[in-house]
Amino acid sequence: MQELTHYVNGVHIKGTSNRFGDVLNPATGEVQGKCPLSTTAEVETAIEIAAAAQPAWASVNPQRRSRVMMKFVDLLNRDMQKLAEVLSREHGKTLPDAAGDVQRGLEVVEFCMGAPHHLKGEFTDSAGPGIDMYSMKQPLGVCAGITPFNFPAMIPMWMFAPAIVCGNAFILKPSERNPSVPLMLVELLEEAGLPKGILQVVNGDKEAVDAILHNQTVQSVSFVGSTPIAEYIYATGCANGKRVQCFGGAKNHMIIMPDADLDQAADALVGSGYGAAGERCMAISVAVPVGDETADKLIKKLIPRVEALKIGPYTSGEDVDFGPVITAASKANIENLVQTGIDQGASLVVDGRGFKLQGYEDGFFVGAHLFDNVTTDMDIYKKEIFGPVLSTVRAKTYEEAIQMAIDHEYGNGTSIFTRDGDTARDFSNRINIGMVGVNVPIPVPLAYHTFGGWKKSMFGDLNQHGPDAFKFFTRTKTITSRWPSGIKEGGEFSIPVME
Repeated sequence: MQELTHYVNGVHIKGTSNRFGDVLNPATGEVQGKCPLSTTAEVETAIEIAAAAQPAWASVNPQRRSRVMMKFVDLLNRDMQKLAEVLSREHGKTLPDAAGDVQRGLEVVEFCMGAPHHLKGEFTDSAGPGIDMYSMKQPLGVCAGITPFNFPAMIPMWMFAPAIVCGNAFILKPSERNPSVPLMLVELLEEAGLPKGILQVVNGDKEAVDAILHNQTVQSVSFVGSTPIAEYIYATGCANGKRVQCFGGAKNHMIIMPDADLDQAADALVGSGYGAAGERCMAISVAVPVGDETADKLIKKLIPRVEALKIGPYTSGEDVDFGPVITAASKANIENLVQTGIDQGASLVVDGRGFKLQGYEDGFFVGAHLFDNVTTDMDIYKKEIFGPVLSTVRAKTYEEAIQMAIDHEYGNGTSIFTRDGDTARDFSNRINIGMVGVNVPIPVPLAYHTFGGWKKSMFGDLNQHGPDAFKFFTRTKTITSRWPSGIKEGGEFSIPVME
């Protein structure tokens, strides 16, 4: 069994706490590694080393920092297959999905190559007589990121790439469930030319998180995970004077209008609802067809598609649509919520209960479930299930459908499928949700736009990646300067005249 490490000051470091978290193979249920859980002292040591290394890195000009990112992209492409295989083994994603995880992080790194442009300040010539005024964007110092299990490559890169290219040092606390890819990423960055100590990886649990939140050297904290933990990290980080951005849970609705292409909508729902076994914060988990006729037609198209989904381990290659969920506890939670949906009166039209995969009976596989006649007071509607479960909530009118999404406590992503431009424009303008798709099932913005939800899906003022990242990881300094010319001794009390 592999014993994993922390990565501090350019080397792998064994943990000293004698506390470990199990790293599982979700397809088999076997423990394949042990992840060390940091002590407060170990985290503080990593922060001290990062703080010592950061000033020299900040003094490197942005163009040279960008060149490290350019080389990093080359190395990510070189090792894409290796990264995807390790990611799949620890997470359970299919290989194509795991490669997509790396690719979406890589695209943010590509955006960060433009740091010389994004870090430019502003200049006002002759703001007053002989006075110029200009601003500089300067790094914060030491920043930290706490990342989830479901995107172990993408989300760390969303955080550390812009932070580092801005001249900061970064402490990464990845999920203890699948820490191997983050450890590989820091090695690749140092191979690309990043100085030792600028990116540190400390594995751990709540003790490590609290050590980051209460350390006065850490200037900012980024987090992605569940809403209760997001609220805790946001409150604690802000109370300690840090700049904080926290991204929480989601319950993403897709509204299907009567004029929509229902084959296109059904395909979109299956891909977005069941991909990665539903373990995506941008997964569509609620389908809202408008009108019973639309709903009946949609359900008729969904059933064979959902029943035909292929579930299996990543080693099965591209023949598999999705793999297992991350842990036995996650599987049990999903199955309990499915039973709650049945008990509360929803119609289970595709029943994935009791799914077993021959040869992988101990794996954390969950069958695909499709509910119809779900109502907004049911637990399966209100809670984030984070599994391969799609709920259909029928709406009589467009107004009823849009109000469902508006009223839900989460506001991460949403979509509408329609052929009508007026309806799409009205939906896009009125909806109180951060990321909106029009005939697009998973409206994740590209790297040069920002990613972020509203309501209880996001806590903080600035989103991830895109222009907001350069704002979050820098602070602005404004300089007013005057360089008098022709200075003479003594003052002149008469009005100046041309000589």
